[in-house]
Amino acid sequence: MLITSPRMGGRLLDEIVAKVPEFAGPVELTVIKGGLSHRVVRVDAGGDRFVLRVLDPAVTAAGLGVPMEQEIANTVLAAETGAGPRVLRVLPEQHALVLEFVDGVTLSAADVPSRLDGIAAACRRLHSGRPFGNTFDIFEKLTEFLVLCERHDLGLPEGYADQLPLVARIREALAARPLPRVPCHNDLLAENFIAEGDRVRIVDYQLSGQNDPCFELGDIAAEALLDADGVDRLTGAYFGRDRSPALLARVRLYLTMSNVTWTLWFRVHSGLLDGREVDFDYAAESAAKWGRALSDLGDPGLGALLDTVRRQP
Repeated sequence: MLITSPRMGGRLLDEIVAKVPEFAGPVELTVIKGGLSHRVVRVDAGGDRFVLRVLDPAVTAAGLGVPMEQEIANTVLAAETGAGPRVLRVLPEQHALVLEFVDGVTLSAADVPSRLDGIAAACRRLHSGRPFGNTFDIFEKLTEFLVLCERHDLGLPEGYADQLPLVARIREALAARPLPRVPCHNDLLAENFIAEGDRVRIVDYQLSGQNDPCFELGDIAAEALLDADGVDRLTGAYFGRDRSPALLARVRLYLTMSNVTWTLWFRVHSGLLDGREVDFDYAAESAAKWGRALSDLGDPGLGALLDTVRRQP
């Protein structure tokens, strides 16, 4: 089954632009590349610059993001903290947001190791905000993707099912001493960070929800391909003096679970959504993440990480 997106064409953008008072005078639209699901457009109007984010109902229908109303609500809450861009206007009927244009540098994975302090500070700002109205759990998301893969005959990567008992052990270990849930982004690939000098902002709340902050850090580390030293430095930048072996172990286990679960996100996206206007190989990214996940799951040190999060405060 393919889920198409007939509403995402130029006509919809024209309709939205006509409804926004801020878009007065001559308007120039420039699609911002890099978004893997929704439509993101830079709008130049009347000497000012904005970002228009138009949510695609097909993404929610495919189970690849939180409900659109929830993403909008979370984006507003993230803006309150200063971590996210300001929300200038919400267009609920069009599932669209007019956002502040953050005039900075979009990060790449190669930039992350030199930006860990700013990234950690941005996460702390986001995590200190008012709670989001939904929760996110990477293990529950994995279960959802397994159901989708079976229902739509998408198959699983070779050896995936064999690793699920070990995934269950990781889940049990992390649940032994849970941390309080905080408002998390949950999808912090480097391109969702924009640097304004030393300050880092966070965009795109498609998978946001209340979650363990250590997942946020592990996901950042997974997406940026941080080595062991980088994971240690990121954990220290976020927790400061409170950093402990147990917290570092949580981050490393969540790094593994990020790769395990997002392997299927890309598989589902590739299998269920067509008509994407993004030059991106979803199947190749799925395979790459699974390769990294297998390496972590087979690491001889995994047992020690499990013991550490179970036993240490």
